[in-house]
Amino acid sequence: MLRLLLLLLAVACSPVRSGAAPDVDAYDPLAGGGEVEVIDLEFRYGDAGRIVPLRCYLPAGAKGAVPVVLFSHGLGGSRENNRYCAEHWAARGLAVVAMQHAGSDERVWKEAPVARRMGALRRAANLRSFQARAADVPATLDQLARWNAEGGRLAGRLDLDWVGMSGHSYGAITTQAVGGQSYGVLGRKFTDKRIDAALAMSPSPAPVGDPEKDFAAVSIPWMLMTGTRDSSPIGKATPEGRREVFAGLPGGKGQHYELVLHGAEHMAFSDRTLLGLKHRNPKHHVAIKAMGAAFWDAYLRGDPAAKAWLAGDGPRSLLVERDLWLRK
Repeated sequence: MLRLLLLLLAVACSPVRSGAAPDVDAYDPLAGGGEVEVIDLEFRYGDAGRIVPLRCYLPAGAKGAVPVVLFSHGLGGSRENNRYCAEHWAARGLAVVAMQHAGSDERVWKEAPVARRMGALRRAANLRSFQARAADVPATLDQLARWNAEGGRLAGRLDLDWVGMSGHSYGAITTQAVGGQSYGVLGRKFTDKRIDAALAMSPSPAPVGDPEKDFAAVSIPWMLMTGTRDSSPIGKATPEGRREVFAGLPGGKGQHYELVLHGAEHMAFSDRTLLGLKHRNPKHHVAIKAMGAAFWDAYLRGDPAAKAWLAGDGPRSLLVERDLWLRK
């Protein structure tokens, strides 16, 4: 409630937002900002001293604190993944913090013999690793708050009143969990109320459950990105199944979005590749980072031009004819 009041106050005090129509024609989510500073950090938490490596992308020379976006990598990934998104978003004025999740990161396959790597990845996609990932998110936010307050290279640079959450594949599942998804008798156990908006790339419904019930209680804006060929290299996820997530989200507020890229495979949303997958369409990364930038501008920075761009014809200018763009 306090954050909503602050946003409303900012809107009322801004000369751009004080009644004048937003300049949608001038809004460009592909425009760069400035230089990006990259900082690698790590911390421990919990009784077992679980280690969470972080890669932080910050707008160099930014005056004052900026909103924060957390990013969760896919199965077998690392904090180095999706740099193309992180650098673009940070250049436009956000602090992007990429987490690395022990137990489902790159060490799972790098430490296994070549012939056993796929099996090692499959075994790592389990309930224990999911719960650990979900716990890494609030632990990271807690640690960022300490660093922001106590000193060091992040001191005073993070506006943790405005937090976005994003991820690809297993990272999308993590994003959904902390962003408001329900899990039967567990309810919204993993939801972190400090998160204000969520962007999931290659989302997935729960293996057991009803999407209309699982996502009915989502109260923050969600943007979902998938492709017509977005099946999972590991598991049974299908392009059709991924779209059940958007179908299950409550409508009526115009704050939920879905991007379906024609021909996009699973790794189109990453900067990694897997054996057997064709090279991605270069236009896809352009659309992904731009749509994400507009989404964060609208819901973390309160930019009315970004919100109007998302609701209008702006997205279609970055898409091809058979791409889908939906809002509800």
